[in-house]
Amino acid sequence: MGLLLVGVTFLVYLPAILGQFVWDDDSWTGKLIGMLRNVSGLRLIWCQLTALQQYYPLTATTFWLDYHLWGFWPLPYHVENVLLHILAALLFWRLLERLGVAGAWLAAAIFALHPVMVESAGWITERKNVLSLVCYLGSLLAYGRFNAFWQGDAAPERKAPGCWGYYTMAWFLFLGALLAKTTAFSLPAVVLLIAWWKGGRLRWRTEVLPAIPFFVLSFSLCLVTAWLEKNHVMAQGPDFSQTLPERCLIAGRVPWFYLGHLLWPAGLCFNYPRWPLNAGSWQQWLYPVTAVGALLALWLARKRIGRGPATAAFFFVGTLLPVLGFMNAYGMRYSYVWDHWVYLSSLGLITLVAALVARAAQQLRVPVMLHGFAAIVLPVLAVLTWRQCGTYADMETLWRATIATNPDAWLAHDNLGNILSQDGRLDEAMDQFRKTLAIQPDDLLARNNLGLILCQKGRVDEAIAQFQKGLATQPDSALILNNLGKALLTKGQPREAMIQFRKILEKNPGDLMAHYNLGTAFFQNGQVDEAIGHFQKALEIQPDFARAHNKLGVVLLRRGLADEAIAHFQRALEIRSDFADAGYNLNHAVWRLATSPEASLRNGPRALALAQQLDRLSGGNNPVLLDTLAAARAENGQFPEAIDAAQRALALAQNDATLADTLRQHIKSFQAGSPLRCASETNAGPDLTPP
Repeated sequence: MGLLLVGVTFLVYLPAILGQFVWDDDSWTGKLIGMLRNVSGLRLIWCQLTALQQYYPLTATTFWLDYHLWGFWPLPYHVENVLLHILAALLFWRLLERLGVAGAWLAAAIFALHPVMVESAGWITERKNVLSLVCYLGSLLAYGRFNAFWQGDAAPERKAPGCWGYYTMAWFLFLGALLAKTTAFSLPAVVLLIAWWKGGRLRWRTEVLPAIPFFVLSFSLCLVTAWLEKNHVMAQGPDFSQTLPERCLIAGRVPWFYLGHLLWPAGLCFNYPRWPLNAGSWQQWLYPVTAVGALLALWLARKRIGRGPATAAFFFVGTLLPVLGFMNAYGMRYSYVWDHWVYLSSLGLITLVAALVARAAQQLRVPVMLHGFAAIVLPVLAVLTWRQCGTYADMETLWRATIATNPDAWLAHDNLGNILSQDGRLDEAMDQFRKTLAIQPDDLLARNNLGLILCQKGRVDEAIAQFQKGLATQPDSALILNNLGKALLTKGQPREAMIQFRKILEKNPGDLMAHYNLGTAFFQNGQVDEAIGHFQKALEIQPDFARAHNKLGVVLLRRGLADEAIAHFQRALEIRSDFADAGYNLNHAVWRLATSPEASLRNGPRALALAQQLDRLSGGNNPVLLDTLAAARAENGQFPEAIDAAQRALALAQNDATLADTLRQHIKSFQAGSPLRCASETNAGPDLTPP
């Protein structure tokens, strides 16, 4: 039975397993590249609280190992997530059997195949969820071996000394669960809940006292997580300004929402609508009133129907506590509910459903009833899970599926716009950003991205209007001020642009892009000394800033300092060997060095030697550096050799239409016996880049 469950679960998750990285996966992969590369990065993961989104170092360590095993190939990442989910299902099965719960295998199968679990098992960034649950269930099993809580009143009053090994194992597994994700905080309370369920009372020495170290550990790491959520993840601001009555409304509705989706998993969505809250509406108060009433009714009926239903309900609601709305969680900015938030909590309700079906089959003396229920429900869940996994195939599929279910999901429109923009589908991207702003007018990133596309399309005045609207919402936004300044530079208004960049530097004198763009503005305004100063400041902040090296080289070349300019162009190409602008400017600097009236006759050979050195460094496979070599050979009258180098560069640049056209023009010049007489020295406009 276990092998069958493993095989079927893996099979239904295939669409997700074969998928790509999706939203936020880069927060645990590409964005952590500096920490993933070496052991010092691993040390940072464990020793610095703010190194990650949250202090989940065990989860990050698995990604560190993944990077060293297979880089950023998504397939193994997905396989590991699904295998951890399957392992959690098997541990769940084992735990229920030890607890004597009827229908344990059915509960494990429902959990493994339920489509609500796809967001945890099929989304790489939720590795923390599945890993934490594996450690959580392992800790419960070990603690049960120590405490024997599954024996109820038959549990011994005094434990043998050897049992403390299981206690230690349980404590460390619980620590691992918390370091994977602190949603495991509930374990010590769950231990006591199970002891009450099985025995009807709690004994201080054998049950309460051993749980205290677990409570201390849980409370300590929960405080860390709460502080990071507010101060590092920034779960604060207007999106989290709900009043206490409004938070009570959220807390009352959340359990009913999840209960509905667990019992009837239709309309699942990556980003659910965020409900409007109205504390003056009596209808909305029905949710918290009935939720509290249901818990109270189960408690009062415990002697008549047993403690099992109350235990399942208390587990369900208690483990949801961090995401009921009373505490800020960053995901609440987009929705009050997410499928992955109910991953652990679902175990209580699934256990109750499976046990009720199994008990009904026993009492009615119809054993086939249990298998008949499984034969109907499990295939339906498997099909729904297969379909839900398909939405995680890639980013565009995920966002389009989200919009199909929730057309007002501004997060989906915004991110789909980013994808379309990166693919060069600018009109479609603009449409998505406009839809985002229609739903969420204060979305600064959508406003910024719309402005950037308008700049790309040459509609600079419209772009400036968008940036100004963004500043009306957030006047101190460095992102918007920077891009407004760059748009003004594009329009040829450097003085007006300087005002924007200076506003940024008043708040943050160390802002890299503000110095860089202010240098560009000064250069465009003819103030060369001031431009040099700001480019140098940018390089002090970030020495490997290739664009700043290139721009500083352009300014120095304008000053006639070809040697110094060449050094900066070379450095830019060392940082980014495919940096075409730096290559073109290096061409021009070499030409200026070789042909300036002040140059000695040896400058021509010197320029050629420089170009040959760059070509050797690139291994002869860099079209930009080959073009530099061709230009230098042409300046020295070696036109056949220049043509050969330029043709080799052209063969390597077929995927870059702009560079290929430039190289064809160079080849024509060389064939006509003419060295290059043009360069990109005047290309000193701003770099319009996304945030």
